[in-house]
Amino acid sequence: MSKLRFASARDVFEAFPAARDDIQAPPVDEAPFEFLGRLLQGRAPEDAIGFCAYLLGRRETVWWASQSHRTLGPPVNREDEKALLVAEAWVREPEEHRRRAALDIGLHGDHSLPGVWVSLAAGGSGGVLIISGQLGPPVAPEMTAKSARAAVLISLARLPIRQRAAQLPICVDICRRLAQDKSQPS
Repeated sequence: MSKLRFASARDVFEAFPAARDDIQAPPVDEAPFEFLGRLLQGRAPEDAIGFCAYLLGRRETVWWASQSHRTLGPPVNREDEKALLVAEAWVREPEEHRRRAALDIGLHGDHSLPGVWVSLAAGGSGGVLIISGQLGPPVAPEMTAKSARAAVLISLARLPIRQRAAQLPICVDICRRLAQDKSQPS
């Protein structure tokens, strides 16, 4: 059973107008996986990472970013590992206290670490922002996608430049498997 929420690439852009800031390719009435394949072969294959981030549901997007980061290499340090573990705990049990813990790490952690961005993706999955211990504005609908995209792109950027082109399709494949319900968050 497919978990795809959208029938076409254009549907993704209509649901998330902010995706136009992250994906250079124009929206088209093409099936999402066909569009993904075209992005991978295009001038800016990194667009496929952005499209994956918007294509999946929030839990799947966080899981995708986490698994992509882990596939591209081990966590950078203890803070990176902790941030990943907190985000993954939210994926397994998406309760509000777990979201807030991930949000705290995502807002206050070292933003050079991919895991911190994965935590921000989990923390940005809904609800409101917590700023200085106070309830803030509602989370923007695109926060999970933008944060997950950042996490995967930072993970890719840590690789030697010659390895990036070969690793990017692996991240897209993780996305496809999640969208096709073949790689369950556990």
